[in-house]
Amino acid sequence: MPHARTETAAPPGPPEGAGTAEAGAPRDTAGAATELRVPAAGLGHAERLRFVGSATRRIARGIDLDETILGLCRATVPTFADAILVYLRDPLPVGEEQPVTPYVLRLRRTDRVPEALAGRSSGAGPVPLLADAATRVEHAPGGPLAETLRNVRPVLADSDTARDALHELTGAEKLPDGNRVVLAPLRGHRRVNGIAVFVRRPDTVAYTADDLQVAAQLATHTALGVDKAVLYNREASIADELQRTMLPDRLPHHTGVRLAHRYTAAAESARVGGDWYDAIPLPGSRMALVVGDVMGHSTTSAAIMGQLRTTVQTLAGLDLPPEEVLRHLDEQAQRLGEDRMATCLYAVYDPVAHTLTAASAGHPPPVLLHVDGTTELVDLPPNAPIGVGGVDFETCTVAAPAGSTLVLYTDGLVESRSRDVSTGVEQLRALLTETARLTRPGAAAPLEALCDEILDIAGPGDRDDDVALLAAQFEGVAPEDVVLLRMPPRADSVRLARRQVRDSLTRWGLEELLDSVELLVSEVVTNAVRYAERPVTLRLLRTDALRCEVGDDVPQLPRLRQAGPADEGGRGLVLVQRLARRWGATRLGTGKLVWFEMTVR
Repeated sequence: MPHARTETAAPPGPPEGAGTAEAGAPRDTAGAATELRVPAAGLGHAERLRFVGSATRRIARGIDLDETILGLCRATVPTFADAILVYLRDPLPVGEEQPVTPYVLRLRRTDRVPEALAGRSSGAGPVPLLADAATRVEHAPGGPLAETLRNVRPVLADSDTARDALHELTGAEKLPDGNRVVLAPLRGHRRVNGIAVFVRRPDTVAYTADDLQVAAQLATHTALGVDKAVLYNREASIADELQRTMLPDRLPHHTGVRLAHRYTAAAESARVGGDWYDAIPLPGSRMALVVGDVMGHSTTSAAIMGQLRTTVQTLAGLDLPPEEVLRHLDEQAQRLGEDRMATCLYAVYDPVAHTLTAASAGHPPPVLLHVDGTTELVDLPPNAPIGVGGVDFETCTVAAPAGSTLVLYTDGLVESRSRDVSTGVEQLRALLTETARLTRPGAAAPLEALCDEILDIAGPGDRDDDVALLAAQFEGVAPEDVVLLRMPPRADSVRLARRQVRDSLTRWGLEELLDSVELLVSEVVTNAVRYAERPVTLRLLRTDALRCEVGDDVPQLPRLRQAGPADEGGRGLVLVQRLARRWGATRLGTGKLVWFEMTVR
């Protein structure tokens, strides 16, 4: 039966140098917690069970590995032992994985070891056990430590095998009295994953056979907690990787708009959710800005988010208007199953027209920050969330002047236990105004710094949900940097296109590009007027690059192919590929758009 300690008060905290043996292990912050003492000798079975029950509940509170081991240490020191060392396999196998060889144990945590070893043992001088304990132990399969682990049951270090195992584990030359050390293997569901060493000072009551029963209970619950923590960490790691792979690694660089983004999980214990953001280049130099939030925090939510995000990208590639994108997204959510609910905001920015066309599916409204520091809540029809079904989504178009910044976010930024959405939105607007006030007059706020400031609206303790944030700073394209020409689908339109290119590039001071651009425009326009039935458009945009766009009413996209020596055509796209910095072709609702970009020196 466990014995009471001889002292009446808990010993002082560990001296300098004691504590965790592994960097980064958590420290116990519940210093005011009441310690349950080991039942005194002679008390009944019920009292001993009460102690074991209290200790195992404390161990079971841990979610991750460090919390579980910390629970064991705090539950047993100084109530059951004056010091403890916990060794775990390195690496810890997961599930059905086979352990790696050779068998390696690593010291995961120690507690109060120097204090426990400060006493003297029967006049033999200080006991140096564990003063310099090895943090990594690789042992032979047939050695005494292996035999102790294979035996599974806790043992006193009073036999030759147990003392040899203790020596092999710690490397200490002088060992304490065997009745004051318990070696307790940690066996989980499938295998032994470590060992706990309980140590008592020489001037205290020695361990007995009853104490081995207590040690067995503590070791079993700790081992099961280790198994749980390892599986949790593996699942959390997989889910976290799933979340990261389903969010864009980087946002595209696009004409007339600068982008910044942030993603912050609500907590380490709930790192996976359904929040997402995206920026998708569209035909005509436009940009689709997307932010959404799937209900729930699980790998299922993350998987649904990935499917919805892929659906949005596909729909955006078809150049559908925002209300149509949301309608098809709603249908996709219903096909995924019942209760697949999400909110989403889909907006299209046109840098030439300086407009923003957007539709919302139950999502918080975006905020538009103007250069003068004023903010505007983009008043979108709220509509119903994705997944409800049978909903007509409405679209709104607002002005997006150059220098303004659009902030899109999920509700985790503005809503928490202590405030509602409307209060959070007003706090966001006030912060944007204050940030703009600190910026040089007439200039837009630095985008990356602005995102950092926005995330500070809610402190870590006030954040109940994940936050996805997308900020778009509109630069636009000035009217003098845009040329649009509409041409009839006739062969002589090629000459009109070449003349427009010469006039525009000369006016812009880009004569060095004249020959190449004139040649490429001639090839693309020739292919367009050959099959088109309606007017063909040519648009030139001058930004950090020269962009040329040719649109027609033929939906078939051109194919890049290698023309033979006897072929009369088929070389136009080869020239475009070789001379242009980038090029592409995209279907439109009324045909297609072929574009290419040239580097401006």
